[in-house]
Amino acid sequence: MKGIFNFILITLFVTSCTKDRNHGNPMDFIPENASFILKVSDLESLKNNINNNHFLEELSKSKTVSSVSKQLKALNYFKTNTELLLCFVSDKNDSLQYAIITDYTKDLFSVDSLPNHKIEIISTKNLSITKTTVENHVLYSVIKDSVFIGASHMDLLIQSLDKKNNPLKFAELLETADKNSQLSVLINENNNYFNSFFINDTVAKQKLGNSILLDIDLKQDEILFNGITKATDSTKSLIEVFKNTMPQENQMARITPSNSDAFLSFTFNNFSNFKQNLKSYQTIDSLSTETTLFDNIVEVGVVFEGSQEAIVLNSLDEVSTSHALSNQQNLAETYRDIDIYHFSSPNLFQQTFSPFVQSNNAVLYCAIDNFFVFGSSVDMLQNIIANYQNNTTLSQRSYFETIKENLSDEASLMYVVNPSTLNRKMEQFLNENLPLQLDHYKASAIQFIYDTNFAHVNAIIKKSKTKAIENSVTEEFNIKITEEILNTPQFVTNHETNQKEIVLQDVKNNLYLISNTGKLLWKKQLDGAILGKIEQIDMYKNGRLQLAFATPNRVYVLDRNGKEVAPFPLKFNDKVTQPLSVFDYDNNRNYRLLVTQGKNILMYDQLGKTVKGFNFKSAESPLIYQPQHIRIGRKDYLLFKTANKLYILDRVGKTRVSPKNSYNYSNQAVYLYNNKFTTTTTDGKLVTIDTNGNTAEQNLQLTDRHHIETTSKTLVAQSENRLTIKNKTLEMDYGNYTKPDIFYINDKIYVSVTDLQAKKIYLFDSQGKSIANFPVYGNSKISLDNIDKDKNLEFVTKGDSNSILIYQIN
Repeated sequence: MKGIFNFILITLFVTSCTKDRNHGNPMDFIPENASFILKVSDLESLKNNINNNHFLEELSKSKTVSSVSKQLKALNYFKTNTELLLCFVSDKNDSLQYAIITDYTKDLFSVDSLPNHKIEIISTKNLSITKTTVENHVLYSVIKDSVFIGASHMDLLIQSLDKKNNPLKFAELLETADKNSQLSVLINENNNYFNSFFINDTVAKQKLGNSILLDIDLKQDEILFNGITKATDSTKSLIEVFKNTMPQENQMARITPSNSDAFLSFTFNNFSNFKQNLKSYQTIDSLSTETTLFDNIVEVGVVFEGSQEAIVLNSLDEVSTSHALSNQQNLAETYRDIDIYHFSSPNLFQQTFSPFVQSNNAVLYCAIDNFFVFGSSVDMLQNIIANYQNNTTLSQRSYFETIKENLSDEASLMYVVNPSTLNRKMEQFLNENLPLQLDHYKASAIQFIYDTNFAHVNAIIKKSKTKAIENSVTEEFNIKITEEILNTPQFVTNHETNQKEIVLQDVKNNLYLISNTGKLLWKKQLDGAILGKIEQIDMYKNGRLQLAFATPNRVYVLDRNGKEVAPFPLKFNDKVTQPLSVFDYDNNRNYRLLVTQGKNILMYDQLGKTVKGFNFKSAESPLIYQPQHIRIGRKDYLLFKTANKLYILDRVGKTRVSPKNSYNYSNQAVYLYNNKFTTTTTDGKLVTIDTNGNTAEQNLQLTDRHHIETTSKTLVAQSENRLTIKNKTLEMDYGNYTKPDIFYINDKIYVSVTDLQAKKIYLFDSQGKSIANFPVYGNSKISLDNIDKDKNLEFVTKGDSNSILIYQIN
């Protein structure tokens, strides 16, 4: 799987032959016999999400996947944001060939950096075709109507160029894909790749729909599928058996034991219509005798347990269904007060519901509330009864409740499997024995919800999490990127969900936005390293937040999708020397953006215009800390700190407070502590200044290498191995400690510090007491917040040089 997407990256680099001035549609070049088509909107983000997905990592153990990955290593050299199509075609030898189709853009790849490459030009059929060999693998390509078309075989390339043979149905269906989806997959009617998921071989061999289009959402511990399957010919598409019926609530999980292998559920509101539709798909003789058993049934299910199957009927009227079984009252035994009877029509369900039901040996049955359960053995019925009474069915399991959040309550057809069945399905799909570690994938599901001539499709493969122990600290995600991480990862707010996401930058100055589920949302190249912290502003006062920050020569404002918001970025010839400061004096979103260039301060509004009336020209020497804003009462104070002077100004840049003494200031921030401006000197003394300019100093016995952080009432200081919180000093192991951070969350203060030498993160409360189960592993400062819908706090830190860790405090 990884190899496939790595392959996409490299093939686009082959920029061959002369471009036409006309601009074609890449979908016009899809081969007519494509088995399935991948539509990729953001290749870089997708590649990262593939590399971080646990399930796909397990699949990489496959010899097939591994072989493809090895062949396509060179794809790692390519970078593109262009949407592309990857089409797979089975040739006459049943080998998989591929075609890559995308809009042509310049400089997609630097050929010189590719090892072992060779480029040849082939002229044939009035075409000039580029044959590119990379690590012994060949790609044939042309550029037609400003569209790049590449293929693994010459014949496939020529076929793609023949628009007469390329059907419009692919384009029509692909156009319905979610524009925000990184990956969409179109599965053609001529194959059963998706159907192989079903445990029932008869169902798996049926054509559920003419084509299936799926938007795929890749997260670290789950894969979500959402899409449709079309059915234009009722004699060919199995999904059409649900025509003129309405899906009902799937209740099969309420009766399925949690130790079962799988269950299949299909629903209808009108049995007569369903039965009539089903006849055209049945190869066995239908029942000649009439029965009223199914008159009040809205759901039929099959529970799979090893080689055994149980058929379950979900009745709207238990009395009527019991009456229909009144001639089947030969008692076999009683188990836990539930009577188990003999059943004399074991072929009934296969004859009625084939191909969904294949069991023909249901010789026993029992009634459990609204469920009527038929099976071949007493043991299986007893297991179902026991689990139902013990509340240990699938519906009672937290992992099933979790996957249900991404599924519809009412589906025409639904199938749920356990880990061993999922493993077996993957082996069948790849046609090899696989040592997959899928024990944590407790339940995976697929469902179809019938609509007019099509059905909605939902599916989920999700890793289950063990219930956290109270007061424990658990690692939620370990997310890797390609390059080393440059800065400290931090949380930012997603204004659409009011939850948190993670931003970070790598050493090649790429900025990443990662969701709180571990999914890379986008990656953007910047001109330089970000200075300090990334701020968020509501530029247009409409509730939508943007990221605002500075690099040495730019000030950026990016929207939620990583796009630059005009007129930003602002460009500077002279270097920006401090992080961007953002002031919102009256909390009315009339922002002031302050840019520091040595001793000069530039002030802009949120639209990038210079603020008129700000008259501060320059400091006497370069600022050693970014500009700050503190409000006391109804007055605003702007603080510009140099090595020997602290400027305390009003909004227009005039002096508001003149400190009566001068100091050699440290590079620590200025805080409002005990209603006074508070900072430190280079020799570690605490300096306070009131609004009248009166100064005082206190010897905290800090070394010249110290850090402080305060709230209005709490002061934290760190020097060497001593950490002081309020008046309590903690003697810690000697190490290389980061600046302490104070987090005020849910009316509680947390203090964090990281020993970079020992790679340990410490977390304390306001009294200097360690939070339970700390320290934990980490390699940077942390950002602490509640990032999702639960009540637990999470924090993010660097792990290895190219990974971030997200922990949860339970």
